[in-house]
Amino acid sequence: MQRILTIAGRELRGYFTTPLAYIFIAAFLMLSGFFTFKISMFFEAGQADLSEFFVWHPWLYLFLAPAISMRLWAEERRSGTIELLFTLPVGVGEAVIAKFLAGWALLGASLVLTFPMVITVSILGDPDMGQIATGYLGSLLMAGGYLAIGCCMSALTKNQVISFVLTAMVCFLFMLSDMPVILDFMEAGPRWFTDAVASVSFLANFDSIRRGVVEIKNLVFFLSVIIVWLYACTVILDARKSA
Repeated sequence: MQRILTIAGRELRGYFTTPLAYIFIAAFLMLSGFFTFKISMFFEAGQADLSEFFVWHPWLYLFLAPAISMRLWAEERRSGTIELLFTLPVGVGEAVIAKFLAGWALLGASLVLTFPMVITVSILGDPDMGQIATGYLGSLLMAGGYLAIGCCMSALTKNQVISFVLTAMVCFLFMLSDMPVILDFMEAGPRWFTDAVASVSFLANFDSIRRGVVEIKNLVFFLSVIIVWLYACTVILDARKSA
């Protein structure tokens, strides 16, 4: 555990020694504020809650999470430092978890810095703080899911742009898996398969949590996504290490 935290700390410091972390945080705060206040017309709605704030998070992460994950392994492979990393007394799985935690911490920090939104709705009315808390929890878990997919895609290629595009495409498919256009396309297949595809929708699982209905199945879904994709990333890197 100590080695994981050491690598994670190094990676997190690396984000803040370059403009990447500051650009990402600024972009997240500006875009979330723009969509909430301008597009969703927060003040005109006359509701003291953050439902319109959270509803945009899946779409923000679709582009911002790949921007964080694309360098995790692609840059290591491009620069050749991945070979050096593999010579250290650190397991591949430990390195994968550490890099993921560093990226997740950056996403979490961006979420924490949206606290003025909570203050705003508290001044304007009497919001359901429990629902707001579950919204933040769901957003953090969903961000972890996006990032875990990005880690795996980054391990597949040396090119950060390709990693970004692959991550965005896979996450987009997960987002839309319960949309009628997708389900109608598969209605000729077995019912169990259609239900399974619909159940892996990021939007459906996040919507349930952000509305304050925290079900075990939603939490298990996001945690499973994180575990499965990080495991896939470890398998890919193990194969490259052996080669």
